[in-house]
Amino acid sequence: MRAVQITRFGGPEVMDVVDLPDPVPGDGEQLFDIRSGGVDIADTHHQLSAN
Repeated sequence: MRAVQITRFGGPEVMDVVDLPDPVPGDGEQLFDIRSGGVDIADTHHQLSAN
């Protein structure tokens, strides 16, 4: 799956698109197939203040 990953402090430029293994649901969990998602300005502000 593709994901946006943040591994260090910084601005929006530290948001990297990466390929990750598909998640495997555990007992009592359900897996959803999400076709698209988005990142808006509020996500970048939250990321900036995470540390």
